[in-house]
Formats: sequence, C-alpha cells, structure tokens
Amino acid sequence: MINGHTQLFGIIGDPVEHSLSPAMHNAALAHLGLNGVYVPMRPTDLTTAFHGLRSLGFIGVSVTVPFKVAIMDLLDAVDPVASKIGAVNTLVFERTGASTRCTGHNTDWLGSNRALAEVIDPAGRTILLIGAGGAARAVGFGLLEAGASVLLTNRTEAKGRKLADQMGCPFVPATELPQVRADALINTTSAGMTPRIDDMPIAPELLPHFPVIMDIVYAPLETRLLREAIACGCRAIDGLTMLQHQGAAQFTLWTGNEAPHPVMRQALLAALNGLHS
Repeated sequence: MINGHTQLFGIIGDPVEHSLSPAMHNAALAHLGLNGVYVPMRPTDLTTAFHGLRSLGFIGVSVTVPFKVAIMDLLDAVDPVASKIGAVNTLVFERTGASTRCTGHNTDWLGSNRALAEVIDPAGRTILLIGAGGAARAVGFGLLEAGASVLLTNRTEAKGRKLADQMGCPFVPATELPQVRADALINTTSAGMTPRIDDMPIAPELLPHFPVIMDIVYAPLETRLLREAIACGCRAIDGLTMLQHQGAAQFTLWTGNEAPHPVMRQALLAALNGLHS
C-alpha cells in the first residue's frame, strides 16, 4: 500500500518503457514486506531530473542509457570501481539532517562477476571478452578486480585496441581467434539479440576452446551463441543471470537487506515473457 511513508526507488533512461528492472525490484520489495515502490522515469533534462530526485527524497535510482556517463558530473561522490569503468548505473541518496548526499556506483561488474561465479571462479582464470562498448568496459574492469586475466577482441579493431590499452590487457585480432584458448568467453555485444537472433559474435567451430560461455544478451533468453555452446558441451550462462545479480547488488545497497534472488529471477522471467507475448 502506497502512503506517506513509502520509500521511492526508480530507474532513469531513454527509452525506459521496456526495462525489466521495475518488475524485479517491486517483486523484491513486496516479498520482504518493505514499504517501497520502484518506478520507471524518462527525463527530458538530466540535470533537472537529478535535482528533482534529490528533492523528492528518492532512496535509490538505477541509471541506464544514455545517462550512465553524463550523470557522473552531478554526483557528490563516485565509487572507485565506477570511476575506473567511467560509468554509473546506481545512485544512492543518503540524508543527513537537511542535506542529501548522492554517491554513484556501478553494479554491472558485480552482476557479471557473480553470474560467472555461479559456474567458475574468475580469480586466476583467463577470460576472452568480446566487445568494446560500455558493457565491455564494466565487465572487463570487473574481471580485473576479481583477479582474472582478460583477453579482448572486437570487430572494430581500433576501438578494441583502445579499450584493451585502457584495461592493460592484450587485444586479439579476429584472425588470431582460432589460436586462443581460455577458461571462459563472455559476449558483451548485441550479436544475437532480437530481432537478429541468428547472429554470432564468434565462429561456432571455436566454441569448444572455451569451457564456459556467457552472453549478456537476454532477449532471447537462449541466444544462438548459448544454444551452440550447449550443443558442443560448454557450460552456458544467460544474460538474465547478470541482470539479476546486478539488480540484487543494487537492492542491497539501497535497503541493507539480502536480495531475494529466486523471487527476482521469477519476476524477470515473467516480465521477459510478457514483452514477447
């Protein structure tokens, strides 16, 4: 029941209508009996929106494209790993008397690390990372934080080499991929996402070189990459698992409660099915 004591949470993005986060977080709040609501918001002006969130007493806010970088200039503090990544996806508002302090965090890297850790501990492992966009930055720096060795490949070589240099890891050109062996492969590109569901970020015949394969794409839930991986005996991790873990990290930051993972997973699956029904 929404009343004068209801705590406010939400997500800002553009577009934001198809976000699965409201379903996940509202299910978690309800399950734990917390008086809170999580709403999607589409700002027309980021600065005005941010000051509005602060003034209205929001507790926590998720940040998605295109605001993950621009929001950093408005914050009072930024978590060290988020600073390395150069992007924020989580805002935590803390009130002290009449003042409110907002700190930016990035839970995308926690989501990817914890999703991977369900199958393999990244510490001391060699991971091939495909992509050089914002998601690759978060996943890549997160893997380095966990003590993994990262190899990076990308279709556009100049962009891939630039990110590899920033992360201090080797870049692997597409022509050299047949020689690569690693403990896991993570796709951070949109290859295989609806509607281009037949796209692959790497040649299928190379998949046996990677015992664990993770795809951050979650629509469809089982991408062609994961389907081919399972067919050749690899262990597969879907993109919804990363989304669930990053959301759970947000939930704990905001509420101090351990996130109800099964409830959040079920809510995500139901919301995903609703998008395609």
